[in-house]
Formats: sequence, C-alpha cells, structure tokens
Amino acid sequence: MFKVKLKKSLIGCSPAQRRTLAALGLKRIRQEKTLQESPAVAGMIENVKHLIEVVKS
Repeated sequence: MFKVKLKKSLIGCSPAQRRTLAALGLKRIRQEKTLQESPAVAGMIENVKHLIEVVKS
C-alpha cells in the first residue's frame, strides 16, 4: 500500500502531470489517498514525485 499526499500546488504543472495527479485521486493540497501497490501506480508516482509525499505502508 502507498499513502500519497499532495504537497505542492498544481499551478504551473504540465497538463500531463495534472492528469496523473487526477488519476491518483489528488485534487487539493494536503489531500491524502491510499493506493494499492502496482507497477502502474509506481510509475505515476515517479512522474510526479516532486509534487507529492509518499509513505509505503
């Protein structure tokens, strides 16, 4: 399980990064989601790692 939290604003992000965050279920700063571990989710996290905080539980 990955616990992801949006730490930075979407202002100035590319449209692809916005779509990735939406796919992760993150819309607002400090919003948290718990996601199942999978290669697809890991790839999405890698693409926006500068905007989020990840805790593997």
